[in-house]
Amino acid sequence: MEKLYIKGGKPLQGVIETGGMKNAADPIFFATLLVGDVCVIENVPDAADIRHASEILTELGAVIAYMGDHTYQIDTRYVNRANIPNALAAKLRSSYYLLGAGLGRFGCVETGYPGGCDFGSRPIDQHVKGFRALGATVEEDGVECRIRCNAEEGLKGNSVYLDVPSVGATINIMLAACRANGTTVIDNAAREPHIVDVASFLNSCGANIMGAGTPTIKIVGVENLYGSRYAVVPDMIEAGTYIMAAAATKGEVTVTGVIPRHLESLTAKLLEMGVNIEEGDDSITVHAPAPDAPPMHAVRVKTAFYPGFPTDMHPQIATLLCLAGGESKLTESVWANRFQYVPELQRMGAKLTVSGSDLLITGVPSLTPANVRAVDLRAGAAMVIAALATEGTTIVDDIHHILRGYERIVEKLNAVGADVRLVKLPDPIT
Repeated sequence: MEKLYIKGGKPLQGVIETGGMKNAADPIFFATLLVGDVCVIENVPDAADIRHASEILTELGAVIAYMGDHTYQIDTRYVNRANIPNALAAKLRSSYYLLGAGLGRFGCVETGYPGGCDFGSRPIDQHVKGFRALGATVEEDGVECRIRCNAEEGLKGNSVYLDVPSVGATINIMLAACRANGTTVIDNAAREPHIVDVASFLNSCGANIMGAGTPTIKIVGVENLYGSRYAVVPDMIEAGTYIMAAAATKGEVTVTGVIPRHLESLTAKLLEMGVNIEEGDDSITVHAPAPDAPPMHAVRVKTAFYPGFPTDMHPQIATLLCLAGGESKLTESVWANRFQYVPELQRMGAKLTVSGSDLLITGVPSLTPANVRAVDLRAGAAMVIAALATEGTTIVDDIHHILRGYERIVEKLNAVGADVRLVKLPDPIT
């Protein structure tokens, strides 16, 4: 059992380098299965989800070598199946990308239900809709908790309209369509930067994908793919988390290795709140407020699919709004159960009220230290931000969620003046 002990109240000062995007690296790792060759993937974050993806590929027969400097060589030439045990699939949400990759390469795949953070019902109905449109049969076995997909006649290109612009469904259908016979068009596709990154990786391997990053993606199926060397895009959610930590602690931090346009919805809100931000070509700096500067003030935020404000930044900005003057309203329009972190912030003295899809926030001068839980990945990041901004020591439990998606978070924060300790304790006797 691991916990974070965070002694807060210190303004962060210095430079934090952004790592590769977990949400791009995960599907790219599974996409190497579709390629069936040797790929070298650079700028891969050292996160638990990447280790779980590697474990799944290794179970299938892939040979994976860490080459140093966040670079992996993945050889999937000798993989001849795409079936994994339930326990492996349950380790991460993105294990469902095995469905699209397995269908595209082998025409059949069987896996357990995906895991990851618990946000209540996160159906894969749009994935299934796309696979069926391409000619696959899909069976969900609720008793054995298995998903089976088969395309005995081969996948055939088709038009797919997504009822919602699902990131996972967009990527999964794109994976399967790469080696389908004919042309596939995905309408109302998700537009997130990691979709563009996955498409760019696949194109570097010989795929023919056009329109990624727009609502309409066109994929012309090809017979074969080949290996390539590719660098994962920077992680905009990691960067945004550290930007908000700097603002919460009234620090002076430059976050480097970013693509500023990916963060425009966030930086616009922070500027509206009165946070002093400066953008560089590949960096964003949060400047410490002047001694006589007014406090941050309340704003309204509504999460949306990209390029709107990302749901993965919802808990973090909620924490920041707890420290802003006035009444804020945060509306969640992507994940209905995103508010599970609210009781944890309330333990620290935050004034929060959930009303349907809205979170009403009354700013307080300061929060108080407490024992809190990381109920999911991004909620855990929010607890870290709250603890950094709070005088005294806060203990964060269930930090395995945080370690799923944030590379070396303790080292990065301590390098800019934080006081964070990761403590390993014996597991409780059950």
